[in-house]
Amino acid sequence: MKRIKIFIILFFAVHIASAQELNCEVVVNAEQTGQSNLPVFKTLQSSLQEFINQTSWTNREFSNAERINCSVFINITSFDNESFTGSIQVQSSRPVFGSTLISPVFNFNDEQFTFNYREFEPLNYSQNSYSSNLVSVISFYVYTILGLDADTFEEQGGTQYFQEANRVVTTAQQGNQSGWRGSDGNRSRYNLNTDLLSNAFSSYRTSLYDYHRKGLDIMHKDPSAGKQVIAKSVENLNSLNQSRPNSLLMRVFFDAKAKEIEQIFAAGPTVPVSKLVNVLNRIAPLYAENWRKIQL
Repeated sequence: MKRIKIFIILFFAVHIASAQELNCEVVVNAEQTGQSNLPVFKTLQSSLQEFINQTSWTNREFSNAERINCSVFINITSFDNESFTGSIQVQSSRPVFGSTLISPVFNFNDEQFTFNYREFEPLNYSQNSYSSNLVSVISFYVYTILGLDADTFEEQGGTQYFQEANRVVTTAQQGNQSGWRGSDGNRSRYNLNTDLLSNAFSSYRTSLYDYHRKGLDIMHKDPSAGKQVIAKSVENLNSLNQSRPNSLLMRVFFDAKAKEIEQIFAAGPTVPVSKLVNVLNRIAPLYAENWRKIQL
């Protein structure tokens, strides 16, 4: 009986230690094609979910509690045989220390998404070789999620993951698909990765760390202090906006954070917010409706 108990303990210990990095939900929507009931779409969805959640993306060991919650929503607008066209929206979040709250970290909609897929074909990522645009796009966003999540726990902590995403960018360019070059528009994967690795945007990543680790994560014990740090981290983005107006990363930040910022500062305890609201209206005017709900 004692041996059985030891075996059970060891089994669960190994299971926990071998857990992969992501806990990702994948949804493939093909309603716009008029043929959404075709089996290939369900196969694609299950294959992608397995690929993301069961691949070892790093050399770290993640416990089940450490896995990053994320989602991938793929909207297929057209397809012809094995050629697919659509968009992909990627979201990720992280827990807030000392609470049950979940904080959104990344919310990005990529409309430059075309790929070839044959039902039941294996999906595998290799550092040094190009497999398909589908594998490259998914792998790129996996490493971007890992990098942004790491940046919220350690200052500049996501660099190694952004560098791996950059490897994906370089390798994927041989596929000659859109989104992998600087000429593919401001919201291209190339530009997203370039900005995240650029020294010119290091203050963005510092603000990301301060906002989460020094702000959100202390609110359970000192809400006022936490809110003041969050306000300061957002205000610090103003200098970046002045030197790099209308940057992609600024849009990425507020696409994820606008609603959360509104909720944090629309409720007590009250802290000075006049400067914060002025800065928010200046650097993120698209979310003016959210900023109006913050009490001055």
